[in-house]
Amino acid sequence: MKKTIQKIKNNKRTIIIAASILIISFGFVRPADKDFEIAKNLDIFVTMFREISSLYVDAKEPKELIDASIEGMLSSLDPYSSYIPEEDIDEFKFMTTGKYGGIGALIRKAGAYTMISEPYEGFPAQKSDVRAGDTIITIDGVSTKNKSINEVSELLKGNPNTELKLELKRIGVDSVITKTFNRKEITIPNVPYYGMMKGDIGYIMLGNFMRNSGLETKTALTELKEKGAKAIILDLRGNPGGLLNEAVNVTNIFTPRGQEVVTTRGKNKEIQSVYKTTTAPVDTVIPLAVLVNRGSASASEIVAGSLQDLDRAVIIGQRTFGKGLVQTTRPLSYNAHVKFTTAKYYIPSGRCIQAVDYSNRNEDGSVGIIPDSLKTEFNTRNGRLVYDGGGVEPDIKIEGDSPGNITLALYTKNLLFDFATLFHVEKPKITMACAFEITDSIYNSFIEYVLKTDFDYNTSSSEKLNELTKISKREGYYDLIKDDINSLEAKLHGDTRKDLETFRKEIAELLKDEIVSRYYFQKGRVEASLQEDPEVNKAMEILENPVTISKILDGSYEGETVFAYRSH
Repeated sequence: MKKTIQKIKNNKRTIIIAASILIISFGFVRPADKDFEIAKNLDIFVTMFREISSLYVDAKEPKELIDASIEGMLSSLDPYSSYIPEEDIDEFKFMTTGKYGGIGALIRKAGAYTMISEPYEGFPAQKSDVRAGDTIITIDGVSTKNKSINEVSELLKGNPNTELKLELKRIGVDSVITKTFNRKEITIPNVPYYGMMKGDIGYIMLGNFMRNSGLETKTALTELKEKGAKAIILDLRGNPGGLLNEAVNVTNIFTPRGQEVVTTRGKNKEIQSVYKTTTAPVDTVIPLAVLVNRGSASASEIVAGSLQDLDRAVIIGQRTFGKGLVQTTRPLSYNAHVKFTTAKYYIPSGRCIQAVDYSNRNEDGSVGIIPDSLKTEFNTRNGRLVYDGGGVEPDIKIEGDSPGNITLALYTKNLLFDFATLFHVEKPKITMACAFEITDSIYNSFIEYVLKTDFDYNTSSSEKLNELTKISKREGYYDLIKDDINSLEAKLHGDTRKDLETFRKEIAELLKDEIVSRYYFQKGRVEASLQEDPEVNKAMEILENPVTISKILDGSYEGETVFAYRSH
């Protein structure tokens, strides 16, 4: 009992001291209304915390309560503001540098265990012949059974040059495989692939804006030009962004020194900055097409939007995500950090492409997309109209139907992944990634493989029928139409063999990418996926026609929307 009372007193003392420090830090010695409101509400918070900590019916750790209050405060701001406790600093550093100590492999859950989903080429896992599809049984003698992905990931990570021992189960091998190797510093490349397309067109995939992304893009462009590239496709699809200065560095590759790329504006004048290119460019005239989609965000939008505003590139794809907010990371006590939004960024035309206004919430706390009626017109350097408030709108739009339900089910239930693993076991070698095709024989084998499993899925029509069933029950009509519903349900339930043939094109594309990755890893997967890529094909068509490029960039081109299925 005495220990409990003492613990309560210690908690009280800790919170009171912490509150006092906060009051001093905010400068509450000044008699201002705002200071009083902050002091008043902090005092309420401390009082409430003391009461809950002392009297709540169940035991609650102080850290748990404080963390919850911090997360609640930050969530009221926007989705990009977050608390980074000391134990998560390594993960935060990886997000900005792309470096960590480990084996170099992606992992995923496989029942009670965790499986290697893809080893990175050139790193310890791949060099030690750890393969996609290998199930991890133990790590340094510790069983991975029923452990979460995060728990397994932590066991795999460690300081470079420390030894690691894995026990693996591999399809086609009866005994457990043991692998012992040293961890290395793993650096995820910002540019996972670049190469020549048909003719004299070069292609660069930029996957992240982590440290050195500008340098990696510059190296790729320089090498492609040496190989004879006369035009370039810069692929920013699915690129979530990253470091602001790296977005400026990438833009600098294609624009002159001293060019304004982005301006940040916030409440604090110290945050307001103008970012200009600072070095000599690689090439300011080479025809350039930039590919974007709904997954292109933040730094990706700075690059795509700036190159569009400067009429330096043709933008192709779908409207980008619309993240025009800048986050700053600040240190806190005990090695913790907080990341929060401090400014908005504005690209050369003067527009901000933020799509959601978090400062004006609805009564229920939700936020909405900025309506078209509130969007403002801006002009590119050549006078073309562009708009704020909703991402970067491409010059050439490519839209497509969503993949079929059967395709999504095959992907999410890992049947494409598992078939590729079996294929690799049976065929140790295949032709080059760019030449590999899913033949009738391979696809028929895949159909038979799927039919032997307990694979089941709902068609879109049957999902709508389920909704109708629920509504009819709620409104009291179900008994009147249940025979009709049962009849429709039998007709609409997916015919697996028929649907595998109907959706063969999109399924075969995904299957090809998965199989090729078993032999040629990430680079091979990209190379294979580019063969039937509508955005890439459209970019090559435009880059091969200088007249079309000129019309797009001077505003005289009559826009078009290309409809094509997107499989990745």
